[in-house]
Amino acid sequence: MDFELTEDQVTIRDAVRDLAGKFDDQYWMEHDRDKVFPTEFYDALATGGWLGITTPEEYGGHGFGITEASLLIEEVAKSGGGMNAASAIHLSIFGMHPVIKHGSEELKKRTLPRIVDGSLHVCFGVTEPGAGLDTTNITTFAKREGDHYRVNGRKVWISKAMESEKVLLLTRTTKPGEVAKKTDGITLFLTDLDRDHIDIRPIPKMGRNAVTSNELFIDDLMIPVEDRVGEEGQGFRYILDGLNPERMLVAAEALGLGRVALDRAVTYGNQREVFGRPIGMNQGLQFPLADSLARLDAAELMLRKATWLYDQGKPCGREANTAKYLCADAGFQAADRALQTHGGMGYSEEYNVSRYFREARLLKIAPLPQEMVLNYLGSHVLGLPRSY
Repeated sequence: MDFELTEDQVTIRDAVRDLAGKFDDQYWMEHDRDKVFPTEFYDALATGGWLGITTPEEYGGHGFGITEASLLIEEVAKSGGGMNAASAIHLSIFGMHPVIKHGSEELKKRTLPRIVDGSLHVCFGVTEPGAGLDTTNITTFAKREGDHYRVNGRKVWISKAMESEKVLLLTRTTKPGEVAKKTDGITLFLTDLDRDHIDIRPIPKMGRNAVTSNELFIDDLMIPVEDRVGEEGQGFRYILDGLNPERMLVAAEALGLGRVALDRAVTYGNQREVFGRPIGMNQGLQFPLADSLARLDAAELMLRKATWLYDQGKPCGREANTAKYLCADAGFQAADRALQTHGGMGYSEEYNVSRYFREARLLKIAPLPQEMVLNYLGSHVLGLPRSY
């Protein structure tokens, strides 16, 4: 086993660390507080060519694997930008994988170069209020009318919809009762986010407020056939191709958040004195932080294994889900302990750890909750009866 990063991976990590480090905690605090998209940060990553890290070279990208993408997104979160920074670029980095793998050559040439150069923002429209994690139960429907589809429905928790020009939209094209398998009859599109036919409403939420989460109300949206990704009715299978990498990227974001929270706690523990001694000398604070270090290190090893397996074309469902589970837990625990180390000042906004805490909590819910990871491991790995 070789645990060393390659020369390219070290270069990527260090370059992104330097670039992301130019955007300090004050920048992220203000953008989160004022609910303003971090355009300067996004543009800097685009100018550096980092948005195309996994996009094939023929479309302007670098053609690297998920390991390199995870290193990039971890450094972005670890810089202090947390989920505001990561969510600003997450979909651009790997979200177009279904299009890369299954889209027509015309669709790829029309969209991928603009995603790489940062001029095209795209959001991912899958989740619905009545379906939640049961994606096969979505009701947004696309009806074929000649060379177009007429779409009506509703989506929820759609990140970046306010900033996006296009949406990667999952719909039904055949009703559930008319298909042999419930995963059939679902179709994926990459199409314009037409404001005349899509009402976008931001959702007030407890954190990650520099990047909006939205409800979409779709009313007679007309989508040309050439905006369809792959074959009609195969959309569910297409999005499955990206689920394991998505779990790995979310794990990397949680890991980065845990690292920066722990770093801030250690700094405060060394500097803050009470009763004539640094508070970090007290084992009641030191031991929890040391425990978080061990848990973050262990979670990182699982993440590295998962990304290596994926890039080698090997099965990685077990490792991808486990990495998401362990990194989310370790990252949130580190953020919680960082807040506790800061005491009352941790509850203020001045030291930023309250922002890390709010954002790290999200990763135990999204893109799937910890309980669903355990469902997967219980039924698919241990062989226990499926519980849902």
